Amino acid sequence: MLRLALLGLAAISTASAAAPLTIHTGESWAFSIRDGQPVKAHRVAASARPARGEIEATVSALAGTTMTLTNATGTAFTYRAELVGASGKATGRTCALPATATPVLEYWPQKAAAVRLGGFRPAKGAAACPQNR
Repeated sequence: MLRLALLGLAAISTASAAAPLTIHTGESWAFSIRDGQPVKAHRVAASARPARGEIEATVSALAGTTMTLTNATGTAFTYRAELVGASGKATGRTCALPATATPVLEYWPQKAAAVRLGGFRPAKGAAACPQNR
């Protein structure tokens, strides 16, 4: 009985392990979405295209901070993007990611060490985030 309880706790902690994904400047990651958070995240080449059911994100230091997202899930999302400074302090905004597999560009005029992505929610007809908001 104790073993069964421990297995149940392990399953709960694994299921709730989904958390926002931090992508450092110069990195590219592909991931799936579960319970509103990135899961099964893995580094990919910047030129990679996401597999079906994945989102690919690349963060670069281009005239501030630029993030390119490509959505191959077939679902439009709203999500939270937090710009993480060198000190670790984060500022964020809610953005939208269309269901198309066409790359979407997000831009911040300030330089950042990373961008943290999370809080993905399905959205009807989502359009890209307004720039420089």
